[in-house]
Amino acid sequence: MLNLDGLKKRRDLINDIDWEMTPEEAVRLYLEWGNNWAGGNYVIRSREDVSHYFVINTWRERPIIYLVRRDSEQAEELAVIEMPETLEKKFLKSVGHNRGVYAIDADVKKWLQKELH
Repeated sequence: MLNLDGLKKRRDLINDIDWEMTPEEAVRLYLEWGNNWAGGNYVIRSREDVSHYFVINTWRERPIIYLVRRDSEQAEELAVIEMPETLEKKFLKSVGHNRGVYAIDADVKKWLQKELH
């Protein structure tokens, strides 16, 4: 699995990141793809469709960012990234220190984009 430095070298993956995708939207699109009204949004048309997006997992002692590759068959973690401590604290406060898997927020997105571009 890649870390931040390894991901920086993978322009192909960076270019494929969907910065607006959330874990909830990925489930709706890829696991329930035959039962959804598109409403003008992205729609899954075949098993070959894939998305790359970030999630934050807070189930461990420290929150961890994962780059996920999702298709209709599986979700695969491609990279694991640690946040700076100040960003960690701010994010944990924003989710009430609850455990779960979350979409990246604006601050994390801005930090990741700065790191990867």
